[in-house]
Amino acid sequence: MTNGATNGVTNDDHGSTGADVDWDARAASFDDVPDHGLRNPEVRRAWAERLRGWLPERAGDVLDLGCGTGSLSLLAAERRHHVTGVDLSPAMVDLARAKLAGRDAVFLVGDAAAPPVGEQRFDAVLARHVLWALPDPGRALRQWRELLRPGGRLVLIEGVWGSVSPVGIPADVLTGLLAPQVHEMRVEHLSGDPLLWGKDVEDERYAVVATVA
Repeated sequence: MTNGATNGVTNDDHGSTGADVDWDARAASFDDVPDHGLRNPEVRRAWAERLRGWLPERAGDVLDLGCGTGSLSLLAAERRHHVTGVDLSPAMVDLARAKLAGRDAVFLVGDAAAPPVGEQRFDAVLARHVLWALPDPGRALRQWRELLRPGGRLVLIEGVWGSVSPVGIPADVLTGLLAPQVHEMRVEHLSGDPLLWGKDVEDERYAVVATVA
């Protein structure tokens, strides 16, 4: 997951920075994890309901960074957003393109920390389990903020995983990085909602929704 190559982690990735994982090799089985593939109807509904509250109500342009196989991109597209997905893994991008075939969506192979979108601007930047793996999260956040239109939103889903060698980014660290850059933000704690993960979890999982002036 170097530079945000995917939108999730698994138990096998705990203790890894993501940089040493072959995400192309993992692409075929990536959606087997409940919160990756969203194949379980209850898990899918749980994520759809969260995205409904996180993304703008009106249809707009959403940038899904570290989009993986496009599961969250699909939920956004179903709410009539135009989605641009970026992932460093070509195999993940191929699966995302297939998953959203016929939808108002495009997928690009590229670095989530410096998305290859040119001068395009967005109403929301969505990143799930990406920021923790980047070498300079603060710099990435500044870059992402510049990709937003006035009043746009950052939707950042992160956490801290594992007990022996935990990896991730705590909510207080992320909000500290964001505070100088945004107009307002809120934190939603997600660990207590097992439907999102397809199981009970005890580690720190959360979402930060921040609005720029």
